[in-house]
Amino acid sequence: MAGFHVLNRTTGDRFTCQDGQSVLKAMEQLGLKCVPVGCRGGGCGYCKIRVLEGEFECGKMSKVHVPPEAVEKGEVLACRIYPLTDLTIECVPLPEAALAKQTTTKSLR
Repeated sequence: MAGFHVLNRTTGDRFTCQDGQSVLKAMEQLGLKCVPVGCRGGGCGYCKIRVLEGEFECGKMSKVHVPPEAVEKGEVLACRIYPLTDLTIECVPLPEAALAKQTTTKSLR
């Protein structure tokens, strides 16, 4: 299974995403860090990336975190996109308030 090549312009990392595998899952399997990880189901909005080049299929994502106009600009959640071609991506930094919330939530667990 050859998969699709993904270039992360933010970190310079290159990795392979297997057919049917989410971009986030491929990053996690290789220990690559680009975005914070939350629910892994498209609801929290933490793993937002921007697809600069290539085609992909989207799974269901929270419209609060990724409204349709954001998807049109290539802003999607790494946990819910599946490459159809090679991709070039970049990480989208979380707002400070979201980062603070994530840190607090992790420390309570």
